[in-house]
Amino acid sequence: MPIYLDHAATTPILPQALAAMEEGFRIWANPSSPHKAGRAARAALEDARARVKAALGWTGEVIFTSGASEALSLAINHAPANRRFPALTSAVEHEAVLRLTPDALRISVTPEGLLNLAELEQALVSQAPALVAIQHVNSETGVVQDLAALAGLVKAHNARLLVDAAQGAGKLPLPQADMIALSAHKFGGPVGIGALLVRDYALLAPTGGQERGYRAGTEPLPQVLAMAAALEAGHDWLKSASALRESLEAQLLDLGAEVIAAHAPRSPTIGAYRMPGKSSAAQLIRFDGAGIAVSAGSACSSGSLKASHVLTAMGVEGLGEVIRVSIGRETSADDIARFVALWREIRG
Repeated sequence: MPIYLDHAATTPILPQALAAMEEGFRIWANPSSPHKAGRAARAALEDARARVKAALGWTGEVIFTSGASEALSLAINHAPANRRFPALTSAVEHEAVLRLTPDALRISVTPEGLLNLAELEQALVSQAPALVAIQHVNSETGVVQDLAALAGLVKAHNARLLVDAAQGAGKLPLPQADMIALSAHKFGGPVGIGALLVRDYALLAPTGGQERGYRAGTEPLPQVLAMAAALEAGHDWLKSASALRESLEAQLLDLGAEVIAAHAPRSPTIGAYRMPGKSSAAQLIRFDGAGIAVSAGSACSSGSLKASHVLTAMGVEGLGEVIRVSIGRETSADDIARFVALWREIRG
């Protein structure tokens, strides 16, 4: 029986999300059309928008996008001409942010992967106002940034905070931020739908098209309905996920593994582990051959031969020996036991 432990890359669509998507296709019409069917689709779209806001506890605006990457692009590239601030990011951001901010100042992190707040404050003093783009939960290590402290610092320097919450939204409480990017397929919705949460539309320049003129393209009603349903499914399962990760790490430590960022606040669903003396590639081949899906870092760069920029920035030794395990709703204690048994066998 295959075991899937790569939920940080994508997680299976929830039954209730699939049902909502199927219903969306049954009532499908272009929400921008003025006829009766179009008006009905528009009503369903706006109802789903309200449900997304309620499920996330967000009081600002919601712009539906194709995913977190597009949401980040909107936030970074579509600021009004008089509010195009220089960008500040961390050295461990997702590739989607790094590609969008090639000239940004990269703030260093500690060996535990936490942002150097003193360095950020110094940068804000010299470059304020600025756009600070920070990932809530790191996709490779699971490290959770202290965004409450960061938000206070950003506000004190009249800067804007953009949070990449692809790995946190739908699982952890949303941070306080000016803009937040999220992607539905990370919390049980379908691929191809996400959102940019915006505190105030004035933070963006309208470009024409749909979504109040802030994003062009016909709104995908079936996917939006599915995303709302996935968020409404809740996250009670995270308690069991936390227990499973703790059990996994206790067993791996007994086998001589290194837990990356072991002392940092981390998501209950993501862990990165080093097997000294065994390359990540060799481990992945063995796990895959046994029907166990894990990864070596972010799915967006795991096919690359480059060393992980996240682990490099953290100064991790043996970074070419690290794999990522990410837990989902369906993960069981038996799954963890089978993974640990194979880890023991591979380690030799």
